[in-house]
Amino acid sequence: MPVNAAFAGRSYPPTAPYSVGRAKIREFAEAVGSSDPLHLDPQAARAAGHRDVIAPPTFAVLIAQQCDAQLITDPEAGIDYSRVVHGEQRFAHHRPLTAGDEVVGVLHVDTVREAGGHSMVTTRTELSVDGEAVCTATSTIVVRGSE
Repeated sequence: MPVNAAFAGRSYPPTAPYSVGRAKIREFAEAVGSSDPLHLDPQAARAAGHRDVIAPPTFAVLIAQQCDAQLITDPEAGIDYSRVVHGEQRFAHHRPLTAGDEVVGVLHVDTVREAGGHSMVTTRTELSVDGEAVCTATSTIVVRGSE
C-alpha cells in the first residue's frame, strides 16, 4: 500500500517536552565519539559562553525521531515501518541544545511523492524551547514499494 499522499502539508500537535540532561548529552557524545569538553564539562561550556553543556549537533535526531513517530504510527498515513529506509537527515541549528532545555517538537509533513515504485516522505520538525526556535530537523524516509 503506498503512503497516503494527502498527508503532504499536514502538521501534528506539539509533543510533550523532552528534557535534555547532562547524562543524555554525555551518553550521546560518547556514542558518536566526541570528546569535545563543551559536551562533557559544564565549566568548559560556561567558559565558552553557554549556560551548561551543549549537545553534539546530531543529538537533535533523538527528539526529531520521537516527533516522526506521530506520522509513522498514524494508521491513515499508510506507512509500513518494516519497509522504511532512512534516506536523509539535515539540521539547521538556531542555537545549541543545552542541558536543562525542555524541547517541544512540531512535526510537519512537507512532501509525499512516488519515485520508482517507492514512497519518499520528507518531514520537518521544528524544535523549540519556551517558544524559541532552537533547531529545524528535516528528514526523508523511503518506504519501499511491494516486491
